[in-house]
Amino acid sequence: MIQPVRARPTLPRSAPAVALGLLLAGCALAPEAGQPPGAEAPTTRAAPRPTIPLPPMKRFGPYRPQPVTLSNTDIARDFLDLSFSLESGRPLPWMSRFNGPVTLTLRGPVPATAPRDLDALLARLRTEAHIPIHRTDGAANITVEFLPRAQMQALAPQAACFVAPSVSSWAEFRRARGSAGAHWAALDQRRQLAVFIPSDTSPQEVRDCLNEEIAQALGPLDDLYRLTDSVFDDDNFQNVLTGFDMLMLRLYYAPELPSGTTRAEAAQRLPALLARINPRGQTIAPRPAPAPTPRAWISAVEAALGAQSGEARRRAAAQRAVAIAQSEGWQDARMAFSLFVLGRIERVDDPEAALQALRAARALYARLPDTTVQRAHVDMQLAAYALAAEQPDRALKLIDSARPVAERAQNAALLATLLLMRSDALMMQGQRAAARAARLDSIGWARYGFGTERAILQRMKQIASLSN
Repeated sequence: MIQPVRARPTLPRSAPAVALGLLLAGCALAPEAGQPPGAEAPTTRAAPRPTIPLPPMKRFGPYRPQPVTLSNTDIARDFLDLSFSLESGRPLPWMSRFNGPVTLTLRGPVPATAPRDLDALLARLRTEAHIPIHRTDGAANITVEFLPRAQMQALAPQAACFVAPSVSSWAEFRRARGSAGAHWAALDQRRQLAVFIPSDTSPQEVRDCLNEEIAQALGPLDDLYRLTDSVFDDDNFQNVLTGFDMLMLRLYYAPELPSGTTRAEAAQRLPALLARINPRGQTIAPRPAPAPTPRAWISAVEAALGAQSGEARRRAAAQRAVAIAQSEGWQDARMAFSLFVLGRIERVDDPEAALQALRAARALYARLPDTTVQRAHVDMQLAAYALAAEQPDRALKLIDSARPVAERAQNAALLATLLLMRSDALMMQGQRAAARAARLDSIGWARYGFGTERAILQRMKQIASLSN
């Protein structure tokens, strides 16, 4: 089973529609399937090349997860739904996991930033999830292999990166495709897996792939759109494993839930297990049980975000997703995400509808718990409209609200984009020194978030075109 990763009003007179659309699509979500980060696209104005050497790449310090705000009843429900089905909806008869210490090794043309980010992740898995996992230079339970994006997507065109069971190399994966042992449902215990990540992508995308795919290699195999504070959520707003994710993995490796545990057995054992390891959750009131997510809505969202769909088909799919969410009566993250996707798709054909959808998504996210990251992404997009309308005060208010959230979430691509937009807004106000400082700050983060100088310059062009 291939597990893809993230596979991102009136339009103001001064906003070039194409450039605004590129900005809105480029930072809210990860690149769509088949498109590398920073891919070239036409813009209306070329930003000059920097006249000084690029500043050093900026890196985040230790990640500080927020406390889980769910009751143990809610956590148990989410654990069961994540752990006993595949993304396709196929149920799993039992849990499978590694028994004993887990080893991991890197192979292929390893990007320079990968070892440090991997070591930080493994340290968190040991301390927060209590999983005995260590890196080794030899044969290992989990092999992380880097290979060129074009080579990987020749076999997995919809995947930004993925994990495969019962193999330890790309060559083994190619040979094993379609065989019975290469399916997750056939596993009663995990012994050997491989994670495949493009070697020619940005440092942030490498880090994000390490977080999501190693978590999936170790633990739950499903994703749930209803989650808000998790990488196990197909909306892909979260970049690194959250406190919720670490709690899911700690549960997964609790001695009470060995390989072979059925859903009924897990449901029976989880209340006592959660009371032991998460006593805070005993004091929080449960939230209403969410309604199931229809496969039709998932298909509509996937079609709306799919790179293989034409613009008309994507627009129709986005409208269908909103219609399904409305018919279901949702007022949760799935409704907000439907509106968010519609706002992206409608930006050229019906810009006023796009802005209305974004504002509605922002209002709904504001009423939901654990959605500060989602709101920051929407605020970035609304700030783009404000810049295009030559409303720097409005843009700065939105940017300054989103910036600390991007920093806490350790999303360098979002942070760099916000700082570039802040620079343009300050320049509109005549604050040239502050604008130059914001632009220089943005480039350090952009080196991590977008990678190459070419990708950084392209993002600068896109943002510069908003106000011209």
